[in-house]
Amino acid sequence: MREKIWGRSDLVAHLEQERQAGKKIVFTNGCFDLLHVGHLRYLAAARALGDLLVLGLNSDASVQSIKGPLRPIIPESDRAEVMAALEMIDYVVLFDEPTPQQLIEAVQPDVLVKGGDWGIDAIVGREVVWARGGTVRNIPIVEGWSTTRIIERILADSSS
Repeated sequence: MREKIWGRSDLVAHLEQERQAGKKIVFTNGCFDLLHVGHLRYLAAARALGDLLVLGLNSDASVQSIKGPLRPIIPESDRAEVMAALEMIDYVVLFDEPTPQQLIEAVQPDVLVKGGDWGIDAIVGREVVWARGGTVRNIPIVEGWSTTRIIERILADSSS
């Protein structure tokens, strides 16, 4: 599993070799704080769009800047290991920024994917992918599944 977790510069160099070998690189990103079936279905659909799936995983600092001081629930090293264990993910790379823009610029994916709750015009990095002739897609979310909703439910149950 850990062999799937890469540093940014090493991953970029490796992906260039994969690209030269004709591989179609798909990129997605997220916090993946509590893994649920909605995530699994989303990631499987993303992987089906190319040959390799790169997951940009928000670091702990990045998650906190987006979700607040009580998140993430699971530390970045553990989240990275869990995500690397999934068969549909080929590479996991952490990023500290609030958005994956810089990582997308470095990776230069052929396909950029986000969940259906993101409109195409709101997907960070779309211009980078379009500029090289790539595709930007949003995949429908699985209704009823949300990490935030799961956490709210746990907190509500624990206070009753």
